[in-house]
Order: sequence, then structure tokens, then C-alpha cells
Amino acid sequence: MESPAAVSLGRGLDLHSPVMLASGTVSYGEELSQLCDLSKIGGLVTKAISPEPRTGNPPQRIAETSCGMINAIGLANVGLDKFVSDKVPFLQTIGTRVIVNIAGKSIDDYCQVVERLDAVEGIAAYELNLSCPNVKGECMIMGVSPDATREIVSTLRKLTGRHLMVKLTPNVTSISAIALAAEQAGADSVSLINTVVGMAVDHRTRKPLLKNVTGGLSGPAIKPIALAKVWEVSRAVKIPVVGMGGIASFADAMEFLLVGASAIQIGTMNFVYPDIGEKIAIAIDEFFSAPGAPKFSEYVGSLIV
Repeated sequence: MESPAAVSLGRGLDLHSPVMLASGTVSYGEELSQLCDLSKIGGLVTKAISPEPRTGNPPQRIAETSCGMINAIGLANVGLDKFVSDKVPFLQTIGTRVIVNIAGKSIDDYCQVVERLDAVEGIAAYELNLSCPNVKGECMIMGVSPDATREIVSTLRKLTGRHLMVKLTPNVTSISAIALAAEQAGADSVSLINTVVGMAVDHRTRKPLLKNVTGGLSGPAIKPIALAKVWEVSRAVKIPVVGMGGIASFADAMEFLLVGASAIQIGTMNFVYPDIGEKIAIAIDEFFSAPGAPKFSEYVGSLIV
């Protein structure tokens, strides 16, 4: 029996739950699979994949902050070849949709990854990381310009028939302008928000907590920002919006649906409660299964203002 909260984001990305796990917080799923049932969630977004392996930024690159964490990992990953040989076989067994996050230094890098992965089975979609604030001079440049966003999305649209999700940064003047550019260029959905640029320091040592000095702030501290951006973007585009940013409970997830997200991603809280995605997915299913409950499609974007 199909879940009452099942949702289709278009172009083959059909989710049996609107709950996904966000890139960079669950690696490639292997460790997390020992702590929760990944088949209960709608999808898993992998750690970013680039053509070549990356070691990322030097440590210290993660620090706790009030109501969240700040990171400057720098897109460390195993690279395209190792991902296909070592990670994909496991991902093909997890019983949920696999969305591969892609990052790079240039459009050619993104093209290289998509062209290789398009021949690999078990991948439902690509999430284009155009918005990482921790890698100077790379994907962030594309994510803050409507023209650059339009160029890369239109280029990749010609290379694949798979679902293209574009991950948006809040660190721009108008996030709606970037979302509209992605939509016009052929994106099937947008996901937001990525981390907010932040900084943490130690007054005793007079030094930053991160070697990179600044990093990406995530966790409950950014939820009000994320809700506002999802509300804004969902009113500006016609394609589905995937909301994320500080989701730590069933109520948080429902708030994102209410302001216009068709699905959500859970990030930082995976480190605190490894089974949070499974629990929220079950709670959402129970809510929409209850007698008198609204239909999922009617609840999405039904904020009364």
C-alpha cells in the first residue's frame, strides 16, 4: 500500500516518503545503515562527488556553536572512480532513492561526473552543489550568479534524462533569482538552503575555531532563515522545492511542508540522532494516515497568511 505522504518530484524521482537525508551528513550511507532502516526514508543524498578525490580543507574543520555547528570540510570525497567502484554497489541495495550530490571547479567537472554516472544503475537524480561556502573560487561562484546557474544547468540538462536538483545558497541578494534561473534552464527541482556563512572564535586564545577561519553554519540556529527562503522560493517557481536547514523534529519537518516544500532533507541532526530521518518519516506517514487528516498534496504550501 502506498504511503499517504508519497511524493513525486518529477522526471522519475518518486519518493515513498518526503524525508531525505542531506549531503555531507551521512557520507555514502554505509555507517548509518547500521543505526537505522534507510528503506523507511524517501531518499539519501550522497556526499559531494568530484572527478578527482579531494582531501578537503586542513583541520580543524568542524566546531560546535550555539544551536548548531560550523564546518569547513571543503568537499572532501573519494572521487568519481572510487565512488563507482566502492560506494555504488552498497547504495544499490538500500531500498530508497539515491541522489548523487555533484561538485566541481568548472562546468567541465560537472559534465564529467554526470556523463560517467549516467551509465550507472541505481541513481535516481543529481543534486548540483552550486553553493558550498567553504571552497574558495569554485562552485560558490556559480551559485551566486543567475547567468552562471543558467549556463551550468542548461549544459547538464542536455547530458542527462535524470532528475536535476539544484542546491541553493542563502548567501545571495536574491535566492529567488537563482531559483528562477535554474528553473528556466531545465532544473526539475531546487533544494535549499545550504549553510549560512559564519564564524566561531575563542576569546581566550584569540583564534578562530576553524583553520579556514569562516565556514558554513548549520543546525537549528538557521531554521528561521531556511523557512523564510523556502517560502520565498516556493512562491517564485513552479518546480518542486526541497526544504532543509535546522530540521530537528517532526514539527520542524511539517513547518517546511507548510511553507511550500514538497519534500525535506535532514542534515546536521543526523550526527546527533542517527535514526532521526527514519523516525520523522514514520511520524509523517502516521500523521497523514490518521482519520480526518488532510491530503499530503493539500497540506504542502497551505500556510494561512
